Amino acid sequence: MLEDIRNIKSTKKEHREFGLTIGIILVILGLVALWRGKGLCPYFFVSGAFFIFFALALPGFLKPFQKTWMTFSVVIGFFVSRLILSVLFFAVLTPIGIISRIFGKDILDERIDKTRESYWKEREAEPKDRKSYENQY
Repeated sequence: MLEDIRNIKSTKKEHREFGLTIGIILVILGLVALWRGKGLCPYFFVSGAFFIFFALALPGFLKPFQKTWMTFSVVIGFFVSRLILSVLFFAVLTPIGIISRIFGKDILDERIDKTRESYWKEREAEPKDRKSYENQY
């Protein structure tokens, strides 16, 4: 995670994109607040105009904002990805494993059968032509 934070790109192009993106989002939120009759619309418009102005005029001024925002997104992404993978594992894969054990299904053919001589699976030899070498798998 620290390596990802150190590798955050911070050029004028990234500052400009960051400022324009945040500014446009804030202006859209201001429009939604104005449409719904909320009193917060001037704050959204002013802060959106601030980001858009500095993105176009002085993108270097937005460097601390961009670095802070991207660091925050890396930290949030670290935790959210692990949360999603954990939920996926325990909500999908664990029930599949439990159900397959209940029904005695051995998906990977891992059971050891001491009466078998070999676990080698014989395949019939197929005649090869030139086309079969192009698609090996």
